[in-house]
Parts: sequence; structure tokens; C-alpha cells
Amino acid sequence: MLSDGQTEDELFSFFKNVRRLDLNHRYILSSMCTLPHPVAVRAHSLFLETNLGDPGLFPGTASLERLLIGRIGTLFHLPTAGGYATSGGTESNIQALRLAKERRNDIRSPNVIVPESAHFSFRKACDILGLRMRTVKLDSSLRMDLEDAKEKINANTVCLVGIAGTTEYGVVDPIEDLAGIATERKIFFHVDAAFGGMVIPFLERPMPFDFAIPGVSSIAVDPHKMGLSTIPCGCLLTRDPGLLNILNIDTPYLTVKQEYTLAGTRPGAPVAAALAVLDYLGMRGMKAVVRGCMKNTTRLIDGMEAMGIARIVTPDVNVATFACKDVPKRWMVSWTRQGHLRIVCMPHVHRDQIEEFITEMSEIHA
Repeated sequence: MLSDGQTEDELFSFFKNVRRLDLNHRYILSSMCTLPHPVAVRAHSLFLETNLGDPGLFPGTASLERLLIGRIGTLFHLPTAGGYATSGGTESNIQALRLAKERRNDIRSPNVIVPESAHFSFRKACDILGLRMRTVKLDSSLRMDLEDAKEKINANTVCLVGIAGTTEYGVVDPIEDLAGIATERKIFFHVDAAFGGMVIPFLERPMPFDFAIPGVSSIAVDPHKMGLSTIPCGCLLTRDPGLLNILNIDTPYLTVKQEYTLAGTRPGAPVAAALAVLDYLGMRGMKAVVRGCMKNTTRLIDGMEAMGIARIVTPDVNVATFACKDVPKRWMVSWTRQGHLRIVCMPHVHRDQIEEFITEMSEIHA
């Protein structure tokens, strides 16, 4: 039951106490989200009440969504890409599979081909959409096995999925080869770059993963991860800017009469935040952020191996995994499905934290 109300001091005293229960980012080494950039926070606060679900009421905010898609499309070598801002990779992946299914609505028992390393959102997507998920084994480098992928594809396959920066091991699937298979078999090819999409373009030697590769149909990317935006902000981009229209449903009482998005109400604030970071930092700034994260990843791997803790795989992005079971208790790490220690060197994870972690690990593994 609601009370008769509280004073502002009482209310925010309660909130502050609850907030203290959350973990300190200094010791979080497991998350693919990070502290938002100050310009993201400032931009977010300007657009708190905006709703992209009814864009005619917020035409300025809607223009920012178009700019964001344009910026990321250009980054992914296709300035004319279609797309929209989602709540994150899960929604983007659901919508990509929804597109693939609707493109081939003549197939009565559709299936989707994903690697064993695929994010758990694909399980959700297949459950929701009534798709059968056919899983491809990984090769020795923990990337999608091409020969097994070819064998798994059949006449009922509506989508092939590749991962650019796997959640558990930070590797990029052979996107060019997979795109070739998809083109040859005339299959929709979706690239889940929710994490890697805001890392790979800023590497010193970026590997191919985006619309520069013929055959890539859609890409998921999350600015609220390495894009330093506020939560939630993902994006789904499509090679064909008109493709999303096949998902349109009527929305007669809104300022637009049709919508293809999954969510109805969609916040404009994190969209403004994502755009603010990209425009403020630009290529030079984003490269500096990624360079720092990759240096910390390399330092972590070198430090762990110096004490005899082997890496599982050499990552393409800032995720490191090790054959290790014991970690000092105050550090929040995670473990892969195979039981390997997993650490993500996000922008909030600075060099001094890496050195501190290595020192404490050496004490328990001496």
C-alpha cells in the first residue's frame, strides 16, 4: 500500500542507501557495459521525456535517431543503411530473425543457423518466433566452423548468423567466408556485433565484419557497451534501407500510421547520448578508448601467463579468458560455459586496476 508520501530528504536517503548495495565499478571485470561518458549523461538529461515511439511529437529527437544510424552506417561502410535504435542486442537479434523469417514466409518449418558461441538472445528469439535453432560447432580457435555450417544449412534455413566479438571469448567469426556461403545459398546473413561493432572499426588492424562485405544483410551493435552511451541503446542496421518495412503494423492513433519496431514506447534520451559520444570523441577519440582497452587486455594476458595461468584463446577484442578457478573475492569476474575465467577490459577498467588484480592473483597462485 502506498503511504501518504515522503519528504524528498527521506526518499533520497533511502535511494542512496539502496544504491550503496550495488557493486563498485572499480572491481567489476565481468560486464560488457561501462560508465557512460560525461557528454552522454549530459545529452541524456536533455531528452528524458522524449518518446521515439511517437516520433511526430518529437521530430527533433527522431532526427537524432536518423543521425545515429547514419553515423554507424558510415562507420560500417554503408552510409545509406537502414535501421533504428533498439533497447540492445537482444531486441536487435530478435528483429533480425523476424526479418529473415518474414522474407521467407513461404517456408513452413524455418530454421536458423548459429554458432555454439551465439548469445543467449538467439534462444529467446527462436522461442518467440517459432524458429528451430541449429547450432554449429566451433573450430580450434573457438570460431564458427565453416564446414559444419555448410552441413547444417538446408532448404528450410532462413538465416545464417555470425558473431563479431563473441560474448564469452572475444573472437570474430570468419564473416567473409560466412557471407560467401550465405550469398551462394541465397540466405539472409545477420552479424551480431553487439559488442565488437564498437571495437573492431577502431582497432589498428580491423578485421572485415560489416557491410563492406557483400552478403551481410543486417548488423546488431550496442552503443551502450563500448560506445560509452547510457543504457539502454542498441541499433539494428540493414543493408536494404526499406527492408524493415516488411515488419510494419498499423498504428492508427499515433503520429505515424505504421511502425516496424518491436517496442512501442522507445526512449530518445539514450539515442541522444550515443550520438553525443560519437560526435564528441570522433574517430581519434574512439580509437584512443579502444587502444587503451586492448593494451590492458594484452597486459592482463601477459601478467596471467607470467604466473603460469594460460590464456584459452587470443582474443580479437577486449575479452580475455583463462584456465583458472581461483580469484580474489572482491573482484567480480565471470565464467564461460566451459568453466573458463572471463574478464572484460572495459573503459572503466584502468591500468592500475589490472596491475592490482595481477598482484592479488599472484599472491593466491604463488
